[in-house]
Amino acid sequence: MRPVRLRNRLIVMARAPRWGVGKRRLAAGAGELAAWRFQRENLARLVRRLGRDPRWELTVAVTPEGGRLPPGVADTPTRPQGGGDLGARMGRALRQASAGPAVLIGADIPGIRSRHIAEAFRLLGRYDWVFGPAADGGYWLVGARRRPCLRLPFDGVRWSHPETLADTLDNFCGESVAFIETLADVDEAADLARLGAARLGR
Repeated sequence: MRPVRLRNRLIVMARAPRWGVGKRRLAAGAGELAAWRFQRENLARLVRRLGRDPRWELTVAVTPEGGRLPPGVADTPTRPQGGGDLGARMGRALRQASAGPAVLIGADIPGIRSRHIAEAFRLLGRYDWVFGPAADGGYWLVGARRRPCLRLPFDGVRWSHPETLADTLDNFCGESVAFIETLADVDEAADLARLGAARLGR
């Protein structure tokens, strides 16, 4: 009998864009309007870009529960992130996902493309975990094979810290780990300016 192939699950961890909430460093340098607009537009682009790919099933894990999502995103399957720090919310999203390999990504990394997600799922065919490192010492992607069981590595991690990825890796004991391309998120006005310049240069 041929084994059943489990469906790939892609989860976007997103904060519902709200004026004056989230992206505080970006808002401090670029203004509230720019920060709010970036959150809305990047989330919408990300879901459009990745949501129709037949190689995975996409869900948006949103906070706060019931938060208003941009047009086009509201039609995507969603679930609440729930309470706790980022590690607790990511762990919950992984455990609640249906059977199959699962990949979580952040919603504020403009450089994410389908090829990155496909590479992460490909690596999960051979490794227990996969990470997409971020330029600031964190990570923009984490994926788990989730078979035969899921042991989460998020306890004691210093979030939004230069050692976030290192702290997470320190929690592993015997699990195999792979890495994909390092990408940068948009946290400050200079990041947003570089993004605009890159788009103009295309």
